Amino acid sequence: MVRTAKTNPRARALGAELRQLREDAGLGVRELGRRLGVGHTTVWRYESGTKPPSPEDTASLLTALGVTGAERDRIIEIARTVRDPNWLSSGVPGIREELATLIEFERTAKRITEVGNLVFSGLLQTRDYARAVMATVPPERLETRLAFRLSRREVLDREDGPKLVSLIAEAALWERIGGTGVMIDQLRHLVKMADHDNVSIQVIKAGSTVWHPAHAGPFILFEFDDQAPIVHLEHFRTSAFLRNVKDVADYSGAVDSLLDVAMTPEESRKVIAQRLETMESESD
Repeated sequence: MVRTAKTNPRARALGAELRQLREDAGLGVRELGRRLGVGHTTVWRYESGTKPPSPEDTASLLTALGVTGAERDRIIEIARTVRDPNWLSSGVPGIREELATLIEFERTAKRITEVGNLVFSGLLQTRDYARAVMATVPPERLETRLAFRLSRREVLDREDGPKLVSLIAEAALWERIGGTGVMIDQLRHLVKMADHDNVSIQVIKAGSTVWHPAHAGPFILFEFDDQAPIVHLEHFRTSAFLRNVKDVADYSGAVDSLLDVAMTPEESRKVIAQRLETMESESD
């Protein structure tokens, strides 16, 4: 049986930030380990989240990297609460940590299953559609958020990129977020992405008379080669990362249920193409 390292979302978020700071400083893991007086494997464990550093070790590491001020305080605060198995964040202050964590999970996952209701997966969004989805983001933060969103799509083009299974409620095809032109481009992009070997788009047909898990809201299930699965929930002003074994097992079961009721990838591609054709004819 394959053993998985026991990490949690906050530990991996902390590790991702520490790795980025080290790379920004132009240091390798061996050089940083030498400055800290520890082995390079210890630095690797910090950055992978398998052995999160204590607040004191984090402070020493940040000193070695030249990180000071509010940034130093923020990262040390993460280290103080890093062992919480489930991570709940509300409002804007934690958005940087959440984005860093999402990018890290997308970068290291072997399979990503995203269940959406009225909005398409962020990994499948066009620039204009993403901009329209972010309509409530303050103007001074919009371009940064948009750049983050678009950069995340690149993971699907990697040779060793994850398998993306996007389960989309049929109702999303009828929304016109951003206007008809934006939606037409978005549907064209979905048809194109459906041809990728590592992308599977499946539509959950509207009009169901039986409740299924997608009715409860969107979520993402991340599965890894060397880590236990993790679930991400996102709502209007609150998000959560779940690692608790029972919680994750329930969401994994929900995915299995939805794969049973969703259209096949081939059927879904036809439905999306038909909706695109209808919208194009209406806009002529």
